[in-house]
This record gives sequence, C-alpha cells and structure tokens, in this order.
Amino acid sequence: MTTSTKGNASQRKGALPAVLVLEDGRIFRGRAYGAVGVTFGEAVFSTGMTGYQETLTDPSYHRQVVVMTAPHVGNTGVNDEDPESKQIWVAGYVVRDPARVPSNWRSRRSLDEELAQQGVVGISGIDTRALTRHLRERGAMRVGIFSGNALPDEGTMLTEVRQAPEMKGANLSAEVATKEAYVVPAIGPDGEAVPIGAAKFTVAAVDLGIKGMTPHRMAERGIEVHVLPATATVEDVYAVNPDGVFFSNGPGDPATADGPVSVMQGVLERRTPLFGICFGNQILGRALGFGTYKLKYGHRGINQPVQDRTTGKVEVTAHNHGFAVDAPLDKVSDTPYGRAEVSHVCLNDNVVEGLQLLDQPAFSVQYHPEAAAGPHDAAYLFDRFVSLMEGQRA
Repeated sequence: MTTSTKGNASQRKGALPAVLVLEDGRIFRGRAYGAVGVTFGEAVFSTGMTGYQETLTDPSYHRQVVVMTAPHVGNTGVNDEDPESKQIWVAGYVVRDPARVPSNWRSRRSLDEELAQQGVVGISGIDTRALTRHLRERGAMRVGIFSGNALPDEGTMLTEVRQAPEMKGANLSAEVATKEAYVVPAIGPDGEAVPIGAAKFTVAAVDLGIKGMTPHRMAERGIEVHVLPATATVEDVYAVNPDGVFFSNGPGDPATADGPVSVMQGVLERRTPLFGICFGNQILGRALGFGTYKLKYGHRGINQPVQDRTTGKVEVTAHNHGFAVDAPLDKVSDTPYGRAEVSHVCLNDNVVEGLQLLDQPAFSVQYHPEAAAGPHDAAYLFDRFVSLMEGQRA
C-alpha cells in the first residue's frame, strides 16, 4: 500500500525528512530514500550482506517493508541481469548508509534511482541495528514510512499504521503470480534452448510468487517448465502432461491458500513426483494435514544454517519466510498420502525447513535452493527432483 511522488532522485537525496513509525509506537527519523510519499507494510529484516537486488524483486516480499541489517547498501548499483521478476515487490525499504556513488561494471543506475522510478518509498540514515533488535524482541509488525516536507503529526501517522492490513490472514499469491501460463524451455548441452516438446522432462510449476531463477535451475537440468497461474486447477496441471509438479515460493499466510492445497492433494493422489519450496513447503504441510503458524520475526537473508536430516549435512541457505509448518521433528507421521517426516531443520531455532513423504515421490524445503544471489549449498535439491522423475519413469 504505497503512495509516492516520483522525481529526480538526486534532488531529493538527503534533502527531505522521513519518519518510520511502528505499530507499537516506536519512531525512527531519517531521510527520504527512493520515492517520496507514504507506504505501509509488515516490518521485517534481512540479514544478507549482498543480493539486495534479488531481495527487492522477490515476489515473496510483497507488502513487506524490508530493513537491511548490513549498514552499506547500494554499493553495486542496479543492473538489468539480476532481477528475479519484472518489478520491485517490497512495500518499502530501510537502509542505514546508502551508497553515494555505485561502483560495478554491470551497474546501469543507482539503487536510489531505481526505487524512485518504481515508486518504492524508503528511508535512510536511521539506526537499523536498533530497529532490528526491536523487531527481534517485539516481533514483525505493521509499519509506515512517511517522507516529504509536510508530514502528519505522530498521532496521525500511528493511527494510519494501525489501520493497515496485517500479514496474518493475507491471501496474496494471486496478486504476484503470472496471469497467463508460459513456458521456459529446457537448455541443451550446447547451451541452446531445446525445442518445445523435445525436453527430457516436463514440469508443471504452480506460480505462487515464483522467482525467475527457479525455472532456470530446472531448465539447466533438461526440464521444460510450464509456469501456471496461482489459480491453476488440477486439470490445468495435468493438461501439460507433466513428469513432475512444482509449487513455488510466494507471499502471504498459507492458512488462506485453500486452492493450492486442494491442487497439491490432487497431485499427491496421482503420485506424481512433487517438489515445493518456501510457500510450496507450507502448502505441502497443509496438504498432509499439518498446521502452519506465524514466526515471531521470520527468517530472511542468505546465511541461515539448515541441516538435511537425511544426510546429516549442514547447509548455509537463503531464506524468506514469516510462516512455518507445525510438524513433529522426531517422529514419522501417518498422513492420507503415506508416511511423512521432517527432512530439514533450521539449526538456529529448530523450525521445520523441509518435509518428505516416505511412500511416494514428494518433498519440499522451506528455503530457496535456487539461491540467487547465493549461496549454492542446496542446488542438489533440483537434482533430487530429477532423480524422482527418473525413478517414476523407470
């Protein structure tokens, strides 16, 4: 929920005041960054020191105001190769010390200019360390950023923040997903696209907020990916004659995603190889009969330690989730689709980070194995998906 006034970023930079107001009444004062205006969302923090461009364009951040814990942001500017979607999705952006001049051979413009051009209201010059500690102690909450010369009084700003919608109960996938199905062709050994229909495998990917790198990672493995809208039905999924089905990441509360849960249950009934990430992991949890819940402040960043309990290996992984699956960590559960267990767990707080079925080819992880801009510890999960499809075909 954003209103902004676009203009020349260099004229605004450092000149106009900005105020960040949390719903519990905590206030931070700084300077306008990006577009000038007003925005509301859920305040969350990201602990990654790099990859801000991928964060900004990740649809999973829809309606969230992202606080960067790294003090210096924007050093490498913005390029045209790294976006994960066609636009910036964050509702607002909070940084401490923005780069004055970007420096990178691929940079085309500054981050400030990109935020302003896309109408994203931000704030700079505040103590992001203090803000992050506040969110860790009090939890993610609604927030507003107000910038410009004529700002409302503090009481008015706080009232507006408290009137903004909460993330709990929000159904957002259809707002960020593709409206029309499209195909990402497989990539052959020569690096060229494989003709449609000639790939080794075909996957139906339900777009709940998919990142561009995800179908690319599958295409690199010889998979032709048919990306379908979030509103796709079981009939839509099987109309592409898939060897496997994929459910993507996305924003919002999984408790509202009854449609995707029903579609996934239809896939499980047919025992088609299935892979889900992030929101897709929560959808699998619900499809199996587990509950979901909202984390106090979530996991966001590219440095989260997760153990793959099937191998004992510890991975450094990329996360962006504020909800999690409520499944037992230390026992195998009976579900309508066979036995299921927790396959991955976060080593910071024991949050469920993955599920797998033991009696049919289906698994999911809560984090982002496509890992743009890194790390790449979990890329093997796409190979695991390929192995499931090979096994099913054999």
